[in-house]
Amino acid sequence: MRTETRQLTRWFSMALAAMALTFLTGCASMRLIDSDVVSVAAVPSGMSLQGAKYRFERLPSQVHNPEAGLAEQQAQAAMTAVGLVRDDANASLSVMVGFSGTQYQADPWGRPLGPGWSPYGSIAIGSGFGRGFGSHIGLGMGMRFPPPTHYRREVSVIMRDLKSGQVVYETRASHAGPWSDSVPIFATLFQAALANFPNPPAGPRRVNIELPR
Repeated sequence: MRTETRQLTRWFSMALAAMALTFLTGCASMRLIDSDVVSVAAVPSGMSLQGAKYRFERLPSQVHNPEAGLAEQQAQAAMTAVGLVRDDANASLSVMVGFSGTQYQADPWGRPLGPGWSPYGSIAIGSGFGRGFGSHIGLGMGMRFPPPTHYRREVSVIMRDLKSGQVVYETRASHAGPWSDSVPIFATLFQAALANFPNPPAGPRRVNIELPR
C-alpha cells in the first residue's frame, strides 16, 4: 500500500510538472505588443464608414519608397479585417498611411538613456587611517554591461472623403520595446490603430495584441 501511494504521488508530481512546463512554454511562445492608440472620427451626418470603399494616396516623399508599399499592404490587411474594401475605381475614401521607427539605448525599465551615459562606472581613489592607524589607498572601478537596444515605431492612417476633401477618420498607434523584427510589429500596429473602427472611444487608449515570437 505504501509503495502504491509513493507511485501515485510520483505520478501526480510528474503530471503537475508537465502541466507547468506546457503553460510556461505556451507563455514563452507569445509576446504582448502594447500599443498606445489615439483615434478620432469626424464623419458627417448621413455618411457611414462601415464597408466603405477606398484607394491609397501617397505623399511625394512616399512615391518611390518601397517601404510605403509594404506599409500599405499591412494597412490593407487591417482595414479588410474591419470591413473596409479596397476599390480604386469606385472609392469614396482616400487613405494615406504613415510609418516611422527609431532605435535607442534603454535602461532596465525601457526608458531612453541620456547622451552622457557611459558603460564605465566612476573611478575612486582615497586614503585614510584604519583600525591600526595604517594608511591605505583604495582604487575602485565599476563596469556596466552595454545597455539593450529598444525600438519605437509608429503608424498612422488618415481617411479623407473624396467628394468633400474632409478628413473623416484619423488614427495613430505607437509601441516601444525590445523587438527588432519590424515587419510583424508594424503589421500589429496597424491592427491596433484600426481597433474599434469606426466608433473609437475618446482619448488615448492602450490596445494589447499577442504576437508569436
